[in-house]
Amino acid sequence: MKHEVRAMQAQGSGNIINISSTYGHEGAAGASTYVAAKHAVEGITKSVALELAKSGIRVNAVAPGPTDTGMLTRFTGTAENKAALATQVPLGRLGLSEEVADGIVFIGSDEARFITGHILNVDGGHSAN
Repeated sequence: MKHEVRAMQAQGSGNIINISSTYGHEGAAGASTYVAAKHAVEGITKSVALELAKSGIRVNAVAPGPTDTGMLTRFTGTAENKAALATQVPLGRLGLSEEVADGIVFIGSDEARFITGHILNVDGGHSAN
């Protein structure tokens, strides 16, 4: 971000979108390193947003929930584990990469111009549990 910020400060505006995870604001057995990294992403997003707000630079993050990707397949290990994870999502299914992309496009758009320091959950309600 420090390199992005320098360029954005020179132009007087900008928009940084970090990628977190639902594990950025909850714990997960067997994934402590990943969880720690995602907690850090959310903390730095909020702190840098406050530091840069007056410079016209917005800083937000998108936190996907269980999304049907190769990474999730590797993490769950079996089709049964993956299906069990989907049952924990209130909308009753895994997310799609395209749905995460839609959240990124929104938070980066002018429609979100008054939003900074926010973590946008794109998780089918998973983090509402």
